[in-house]
Amino acid sequence: MKNKYLIAIFFIIFLDLLGFSLILPLLPAFAEKFQTSQVTIGLLASVYAIAQLIADPLFGRLSDRTGRRPIILINLLGNFASFIIMGFAGTIGILFLARIISGGTGGTISTAQAYISDVTDEKNRAKNFGLIGAAFGLGFIMGPALGGFLSRFGLAVPIFLAAGLDLANLILVFFWLPESLTPECRTLIAQNKKPPFTLRALIETLRLPMVGPLLNARFFFALAFTMITTIFPSYAFTKFGLNSQTTGYLLAYVGVLTVIVQLFLIGRLSKRFSDKLLIFTGTVLLGISVVGWALAQNIATIMVVFIPTALAGGVFNTIINSAISKSVKPTEVGGTLGISSSLESLTRVVAPTAGTLLLEKVGTFAPGVFCAVILILLAIYVWRFILSRKTISANPEELIA
Repeated sequence: MKNKYLIAIFFIIFLDLLGFSLILPLLPAFAEKFQTSQVTIGLLASVYAIAQLIADPLFGRLSDRTGRRPIILINLLGNFASFIIMGFAGTIGILFLARIISGGTGGTISTAQAYISDVTDEKNRAKNFGLIGAAFGLGFIMGPALGGFLSRFGLAVPIFLAAGLDLANLILVFFWLPESLTPECRTLIAQNKKPPFTLRALIETLRLPMVGPLLNARFFFALAFTMITTIFPSYAFTKFGLNSQTTGYLLAYVGVLTVIVQLFLIGRLSKRFSDKLLIFTGTVLLGISVVGWALAQNIATIMVVFIPTALAGGVFNTIINSAISKSVKPTEVGGTLGISSSLESLTRVVAPTAGTLLLEKVGTFAPGVFCAVILILLAIYVWRFILSRKTISANPEELIA
């Protein structure tokens, strides 16, 4: 029965990311359509992230209280509405509105991770979290390539297709996905009587001996990873003159690499190596990758650099969330993963704008060099505060009360 639920979650995330990734190759084209700059398009990504930054912890904590299923349904409904608005957008202001709505209801992945945590034990959690990464990768294989191809018939065509995928996803969840949160867990949550989310709760969580370092590592890794991935369409256009269709194919290539990592490597790696060692290795590997990204002189080099980038991102992003879910009580998994997602969203507020500014004002090498510095410092931090720990799982006194 649990396998059936995992398959359902896989298809939910796949359809959600397919719809999302359809839009990515279109971002530079929006600058031309609305006669605005690439920096403004970077801000478009930032407002999405700001909305997600605010909403994810709230939805995460609410999923601990009300259950995972209703939160997933709300998020999918919001995404559907945002794509409809985007498809009819006639001004840049309406486009910003659509992205704010989408970001405010974009917590499907963190809630799905909480769902997987509900139905799996710690031993198999990293492997099953890899299913989300595989679904993510498959979405990126098909989405960017399909979005780039359909953009030839008009920007609205891939957008309305994304809306249709979200509607199909909504129907799938409504009829196929049962609730994962047990009555016993809900009783414990009700006894805690915690507010949905507060700044004090975030600060207290970051101060915890194990959860805090994991969340800090999550933030700084995501800052570097998000910068190089979100500005790639602008980077490819500025440095190599690539159009939306070609950029879509390259992003699809990244999706293929991600799926290979998630389906064939995560399970094997998580059984052979500790979570803390994989987190450290992922950090170092991405640091090496961004240096290659900064120095690349042709598309062939970029395609080679994408291999360790996909490996680092696939391993780190899967293992870190699995580790976070092991570091808190079952009644706090949704809220803590929501905080994790929110911190990642914060990087999407800063990274796209900062990355495009570095790209335009300094040079195409600058974002890669900036990210390399961040990752060197992060590797030192992970070595000191995570790798030196005996175990990634928290002691009872370290769990969120």
